[in-house]
This record gives sequence, structure tokens and C-alpha cells, in this order.
Amino acid sequence: MIQTKTQTTVKEPKITLVGAGPGDPDLITLKAIKALKSADVVLYDALVNQALLDHAPEHATKVYVGKRSGDHSYSQGAVNKLMVDYALNYGHVVRLKGGDSFVFGRGYEEVEFADSYSIKAEVIPGISSSISVPALQGIPVTHRGLSESFWVVTGTTADGSISKDLYDAAKSKATVVVLMGIKRLAEIAAVFADEGKHRLPVAVIQNGSMENEKMVVGTVSTIVEAAADKKIDSPALIVFGDVVGLHADFQPIRAFYELAERE
Repeated sequence: MIQTKTQTTVKEPKITLVGAGPGDPDLITLKAIKALKSADVVLYDALVNQALLDHAPEHATKVYVGKRSGDHSYSQGAVNKLMVDYALNYGHVVRLKGGDSFVFGRGYEEVEFADSYSIKAEVIPGISSSISVPALQGIPVTHRGLSESFWVVTGTTADGSISKDLYDAAKSKATVVVLMGIKRLAEIAAVFADEGKHRLPVAVIQNGSMENEKMVVGTVSTIVEAAADKKIDSPALIVFGDVVGLHADFQPIRAFYELAERE
């Protein structure tokens, strides 16, 4: 989908990578809004709340470029070329991406491509869903006595396999946040089960920060069935760790296990 107005004056080419945050249009920085207000072109991804496009000038061209699980309207190479072509012909291009451009957003690839054409590229960080979405549910990624660190891991690598880092993360005591992994939930949970962590608390959060947000909690041994029962689908992230046990929804599960141990 392309919305366009006639552009009469070509400006100096410039590209700004803007992180749009986790979904709620209020969770974007003031600097990002300023960039959108000066945009001649906005290239936006599927996970971007389209309400943010209202910050761009009326004359700005808005181009949807997909980029989500099951929806790759444009390849990364095509997006890179569009970004540069629009910058050369229109002026200021804002590349609007969900979350933060440098957290599994392939933002650095776009900066490199712009640089290869000697086009100035600025990066405006966004609020990453990996931290903010659990936080909005009252789940901290670190907490004294429970978790001293956290991992952010992709659920699926470019070749379709589970990241090797996930196996290392599952061995640690850290909180593990898995992005883009809901389709592989059973396989990912099995990695933690293989480490003997069957009772480790897990949360799965879909459409985090949005009005249609859905969440389910369970343990490594129950989360697959729980997520299926609640019809959780993408976009969603998975949080493994004792910090999930702080959530109110986990307390009945904790009580069940405690009762079972006493009997």
C-alpha cells in the first residue's frame, strides 16, 4: 500500500532509522516524532502502529514494506534499494520499524547500505519489546535474588533452525526472552525441559502493549498446551524465568505445586 503526494523539490538525501516501540503509539520517543514530522517518505513495517503515520506531513509518501512472520512483502534487499532510491529522489526517508531497529531489526544492514551510497543515516532507538512488553505485565527481566541477567534470543535463525544461543541460555539462571519463536514454542520449551527445568515459569505475550494483548503463563511442561488453549499466535514473545513467577496469574500454579509436594 502506497500513499503518495506530488513532490516538487528534491532535498538533500537523508535516512533516519526510527524504532517505533512495541506497538502502543504512545510508546515512541519525542525525537522519533520529530523525525516523522520532517519526513518526505516513510517506509514502515507490519508491526508498526499505523497511527504513527499521522505524525508525518500530508505530502509525505507512506510505503508499507511488510517484514513480519509469514508476511515478507519486500525482501531486505528490496527494502534497502527502496530506501536509497526514495532518499535520492525525495529527500528525507524515515525507516520506521517495530521495537528497536538494532534488536533483530536488521537496522545495521540498512545503515551500511545507505553508507555505501554516501547517504547520511541517523539512528533513533526505540523501546524494545523484549524488555517493555514483560514490564507492562509486571514481569521484570531482572530481580534481586531471582535473576541477575537476561538473554534476548531469536526463536528462529535465518536458516530456519533454533538458535544455538538458546541452548546456552537454557543452561543459565538468567531470564530468557525469545522473540519470533511462537511457531516453535514446543521445540523451544523442550530445550529447557532437557535441562531439567520442567517447572520453570513461562509467559507468552501476544500483541504486547496493544488493546488486543493476550497473555498466558505456565511452566515449561504446561506452556504449550496453555498457549494453544488461549489461541496465542504471532506476534508474540516468550519469557522463561523465575521472574515470571512474580506475576499474579502464576500464583495458583505455584500453590498447586506446593500442595502436591506436601501430599
